[in-house]
Amino acid sequence: MIILSGNDLSVEFGGEVLFSDVDFRLENDGRVGLVGVNGCGKTTLFRVINGECEASGGNINKAAGVKIGYMEQYVIRDESMTLYDEVLEIFRPLIDMEQELYEIGVAIDAGDHSEKTLQRQMNLNEIFQREGGLVYKSMTTSALIGLGFDKEMLSRPVSVLSGGQKSKAQLAKLLLSDSNVLLLDEPTNHLDIKACEWLEKFLSEYKGAYIVISHDRYFLDKVTSITYEMENGHLTEYKGNYTRFLSLKAEAQLAQQRRYDKTMKEIHRIEGIIEQQRSWKVEHNYITAFSKQKQVDRLKETLDKPEDSPEGIKFRLKCKEGGGNDVLMAEKLCKAFDGEKLFSNVDLDIKKNETVFILGENGSGKTTLFKILTGQLPADFGSYRYGSEIEWGYYDQAQSNLTATKTVLDEVWDDFPRMTQTEVRTALGSFLFRGDDVFKLIGSLSGGEKARVSLLKLMLGGGNLLLLDEPTNHLDIHSREALEKALSEYGGTLVIVSHDRYLINKLATRIVLLKADGVTKIDGNYDTYVAALEAEEEKPAVKAEEKKPNDYKLRKERESNLRKLKSALQRTEKEIEELEEKIVESTVLLSSPEYSADYEKAMKLSVEIDEMKQREEELTAKWMEISEELESAE
Repeated sequence: MIILSGNDLSVEFGGEVLFSDVDFRLENDGRVGLVGVNGCGKTTLFRVINGECEASGGNINKAAGVKIGYMEQYVIRDESMTLYDEVLEIFRPLIDMEQELYEIGVAIDAGDHSEKTLQRQMNLNEIFQREGGLVYKSMTTSALIGLGFDKEMLSRPVSVLSGGQKSKAQLAKLLLSDSNVLLLDEPTNHLDIKACEWLEKFLSEYKGAYIVISHDRYFLDKVTSITYEMENGHLTEYKGNYTRFLSLKAEAQLAQQRRYDKTMKEIHRIEGIIEQQRSWKVEHNYITAFSKQKQVDRLKETLDKPEDSPEGIKFRLKCKEGGGNDVLMAEKLCKAFDGEKLFSNVDLDIKKNETVFILGENGSGKTTLFKILTGQLPADFGSYRYGSEIEWGYYDQAQSNLTATKTVLDEVWDDFPRMTQTEVRTALGSFLFRGDDVFKLIGSLSGGEKARVSLLKLMLGGGNLLLLDEPTNHLDIHSREALEKALSEYGGTLVIVSHDRYLINKLATRIVLLKADGVTKIDGNYDTYVAALEAEEEKPAVKAEEKKPNDYKLRKERESNLRKLKSALQRTEKEIEELEEKIVESTVLLSSPEYSADYEKAMKLSVEIDEMKQREEELTAKWMEISEELESAE
């Protein structure tokens, strides 16, 4: 049953069309992801659905009984209240009911046994229990703890919370509200992996429907079954989660491009005939040319030219040659602040060309560890050293290496003075800073823009070891995918702190879990890490196996196998494309006068086309087999 829909929606600002002809629908149990580049109109669409912004055209249709919940509605109203009491306010009707029941109980204890009082108590008790009066307090505690607050923080006033913590409190209020349609705009912002997993579980058990905007691709894969993409001012629906959407979109783009190319080829062929007919300057040839021109006009009317994809950042991370197998070693590193231990006994042994992700809960000390390894903070105990000829680059999630009073151009040029202004501006252009954008002050930039400046400086700096602290924060999905591609093609060693589980799954060769008393090391990606933790929980009494001495060799064999599979996949794709082109050319040739008038030639060509189609089916089956094997290996 459709409970919420939009028809022919459009929004304009100052004469500029943000989006138009937007249609969508949401079922009563819909799990919808809304994706698109920053600034494409996703949040504006939410505001139109919620009634906060008026559409320039079209309408929103809601079924009876639909109550929409949007995070902006659940602002923090009283910062003097404790965190727990502020979030509990979402249950104000139950709180009032509970107070009235208490007062009725006091009256009954004092001797009021009138039928009216007893009936009111019975009716109120029934409503109170039906509406969740017995569990609303425990639900509130569970939500707050699940989102990363410890029990001590529940009693703190809201005024002492950080901006991120206040956002999490707003999210808790939204999740606990009685809304049956949730509009979730970047709900995983400020959440660590554990809190994201709690939110995923909450949404999987949620009885209503929701639409979620997110750049967290792993989260989208977990919680959505339909994906809407806002691109070039239009909304397109795809059946499936984010990964499935990527596949379906690629297939649709390929099919559209092939139809376009095939039609254009036919247009050019007919135009050649027209030109030839006209060159003969005979009346019946002009008639033929006129007829053929009509064919061309009809084909052009049906021509569906593929739209250009939104422009994204383009960069390649350069790796300095050299360096031995030992890249970064650390022994028994410890750090404490004001007598409170942050972590201790941290051992690291990073090898050449590894991609190591350091995970841990918020506040476990991951950024502090990086600051120690980059010389910004001293360790209280322990030591670390870099291998021979190792040059490292560091990406700071706080962008503290940027100067707020500098322009974007000067920020980059001052660090790389040997570059010409033209070279700097060209590099900035590839990171979407064009024209007067290069004269913006760093202090006026958005979080995503600052991230792009920092990534550009990292790209220009070279080095054969990169230490990256939350590199995908503030980046939209297209920029994340560009970064992911650059990192996957980087020829050096990577040590990354990230909550981006999609990125971890794609790149990780090893995971290091940072804890207060040391580290746990697990070979593999995020899914391997989760499986290892689950296995450990199932067998708490069994001591974790020592790392086998041939793990490094096995990992290298796995990487070699992955490279072979990817090469085989590319070769098969190329062969399929070449075969498809031959089939199209032969099919067009078959309908030409030369073949239509010669039965034997036409039959021979038809047999060749059938053989090519059979070969295409075999190659497609081979491609699917390699794809499945590659997916399993990854």
